Amino acid sequence: MSIHLILGGARSGKSSFAEKQAKYHEKNAHSQVYYVATAQSLDEEMSARIKRHQQQRPDHWALVESPIELANAIKQLVLTHQSTYKTPITVLVDCLTLWLSNCLCSAEKNRWQHEKQALLNVLINYAYTSEVTLLLVSNEVGHGIVPLGELSRNFVDQAGWLHQDIAEIATDVDFIMAGIALSLKSKSLKSKSLKSKSLQSKEQQ
Repeated sequence: MSIHLILGGARSGKSSFAEKQAKYHEKNAHSQVYYVATAQSLDEEMSARIKRHQQQRPDHWALVESPIELANAIKQLVLTHQSTYKTPITVLVDCLTLWLSNCLCSAEKNRWQHEKQALLNVLINYAYTSEVTLLLVSNEVGHGIVPLGELSRNFVDQAGWLHQDIAEIATDVDFIMAGIALSLKSKSLKSKSLKSKSLQSKEQQ
């Protein structure tokens, strides 16, 4: 599995970048793309945001709405796809921070910790599956001032810890700023690093 964590601030271009990645896998690996949306249309402003996202992505991408049970949604998508098709699958999740917010506001006690661990387990279990690609979009919210209010501070803390946990598992991590991707972690960079260390070792012998 390719697990690609895509971080960025508001209007940074992270969603557009993720969609370009999905289109690349669709074209070059003949992968079928599934779009998992975590947003809930609870007011006019959020409805407008959802509509804007719908207009910018291809109509033929299958849509799954999963505001809270994200891990289960991903598992079911992969299982259903693999039992029906022989083609690779790409799952684009947009976004993790809305999912976090939904879980923190859930009436069920400890819902967030349960759902977070379930997602991490899914990522670990699929980490070595070559036929599955996960694109995970999330807002980087830790670069501003410390917010007022216990819930807001907890949200920022939990988002930071979530990103660290996923980044450790992920094969690729990009930070998007002004529509430009800054690579924080990459399989190709790791491969180059290993090759460089190998050459240095040979030179020393």
